[in-house]
Amino acid sequence: MDVFRKAILNPGPPEDFALQTVQEIIKHQKQTKLVQDENQLLENILRMLLQDLVSASIQSGEEIMQYGQSIADGDIHKGQIPRLLDIVLYLCEKEHVEGGMIFQLLEDLTEMSTMRNCKDVFAYIESKQDVLGKPELFARGKLVMLRTCNQLLRRLSKANDVVFCGRIIMFLAHFFPLSERSAVNIKGVFNTSNETKYEKETPDGIAIDFNFYKTFWSLQEYFSNPSSLVPLPTKWHKFTTSLMVVLNTFEAQPLSDEDGNAINLEDEASNFSIKYLTSSKLMGLELKDPSFRRHILVQCLILFDYLKAPGKNEKDVPSDTLKEEIKSCEDRVKKLLEMTPPRGKEFLLSIEHILERERNWVWWKRDGCPPFEKQPIQKKLVQDGARKRRPRWRLGNKELSQLWKWADQNPNSLTDPQRVRTPSIMEYWKPLAEDMDESAGIEAEYHHKNSRVYCWKGLRFSARQDLEGFSRFTEHGIEGVVPLELLPSEVRSKYQAKPADKSKRAKKEEMKTSVQQAEENQVATPASEMDVEGSRTDLEASIAPIDADATMASGSISQSGTPTPDEHQKQSPDTDIGQESGQIEAEAEIEAEAMPGVIEGETDAEVDLDAVV
Repeated sequence: MDVFRKAILNPGPPEDFALQTVQEIIKHQKQTKLVQDENQLLENILRMLLQDLVSASIQSGEEIMQYGQSIADGDIHKGQIPRLLDIVLYLCEKEHVEGGMIFQLLEDLTEMSTMRNCKDVFAYIESKQDVLGKPELFARGKLVMLRTCNQLLRRLSKANDVVFCGRIIMFLAHFFPLSERSAVNIKGVFNTSNETKYEKETPDGIAIDFNFYKTFWSLQEYFSNPSSLVPLPTKWHKFTTSLMVVLNTFEAQPLSDEDGNAINLEDEASNFSIKYLTSSKLMGLELKDPSFRRHILVQCLILFDYLKAPGKNEKDVPSDTLKEEIKSCEDRVKKLLEMTPPRGKEFLLSIEHILERERNWVWWKRDGCPPFEKQPIQKKLVQDGARKRRPRWRLGNKELSQLWKWADQNPNSLTDPQRVRTPSIMEYWKPLAEDMDESAGIEAEYHHKNSRVYCWKGLRFSARQDLEGFSRFTEHGIEGVVPLELLPSEVRSKYQAKPADKSKRAKKEEMKTSVQQAEENQVATPASEMDVEGSRTDLEASIAPIDADATMASGSISQSGTPTPDEHQKQSPDTDIGQESGQIEAEAEIEAEAMPGVIEGETDAEVDLDAVV
């Protein structure tokens, strides 16, 4: 013990002398790791030394964690007890001694300290949280640390030491992994001992409605045990009746922004209490307190969230009627929270986020608290000479298996005609037609014409179902493809073609068709010029069967300056018939462009004539 007393006064770092101190105490031990008996001996020595230091600090009237603290050359050195804890923590971290020794010393220190000194001890624990949470130490002392923190929570006052209790709970939440079930209420048991006492008889000289007072505070009975509402419909009806009275009162007496600004949030946090006073004389003032209203309304949301949570059995699922009642009450509560100053909307969003996180924890507990951490897959080493098996590929996954089961229960799901359906042209182009209406006031950047996928699909549908609209794409773009019936009158006239334009377009298409037919005939003619004699015979054979209409057509062609079939016979064999046909086409196009009026007024006979040529 004297060796350690000298060691804690050493100003150097623990790694310089800690191991040598242990080896000096255990004289026959020259190894860097103690065995079980030597660990037990060293632990007893350290626990006795800790008791002596605590007794000495109490006799001197100093704080436990500051006993023996000295100031040298402007540097403040730690007290003797924190110094002793640092040395032991170093030895445990380097595995020179048993890892749970530091946790045992911390438990003894909290048991020997007053609540005022326990705050300093816990501050030291918080500062060493990262080191204490290492796997080699956590596995040896997690249960001791949990027992130490629970003992502190039992000794603290839930009304006066709220901040310290919160620090302990936050430490446990960070110290233990997320999948740790020690602090989880698996069965969902409520603290029914937390009763709210209020006045049952009407006092003298009360200035408020005493019936409302009793109705208001009677809600705490249901808030403390929400599970009692589900199996008893009469109790649920009584709760909703009382809650409607309270909500109607809140709505009838709304709070102004001045009432919300009058509350200083910092002062409120410093004077926070876990329970409100239930005196009937304070009821009027509490109704004007925004913080008081928020607490009551948040309790309502927590109760509703519990009732909507899924249970392990189908019997625990609320009925449809109950769900509708819960939804209507929840909407009213949220609306009141949003109207409560200050910053009602921000407060409501924060509460909804917290409840969403809480629902995730409910699902986790319902599934049996599976671990969050996934251990890496260890590859098995193949023994020498062992036969290597081919890897098995697992087909599908959990989601596909569920889909397969769902398909068995719904055999008509794949044959449903509404499952895959091609929309009609009028239905598909309706959004773009609404964008083109200037009275709608839709900005250009939000038009459907800017979507390439939408336009591409629409052109495919129009090409299959509406060729007339599809033909307007080259002239007017994607907006011209929209059916005219969907467009307003002022927009429709812009894309509607005139009758004269329709006739011109039809004539031009007929001219192009005739020219293409002539080109096809002329392409076949040069191919037969390989034999000059055969070409003349074929030419005469092709001229002979021409009927009366063809004769009239050839006569009209000769009058316009083109050679007749007789003239063809007079020409030399070396003459290029394809060249003359090209001249005929060129002259025909020139005449069509020079005399548009004649083309528009041409008869059916003239159209047949062009087709023959």
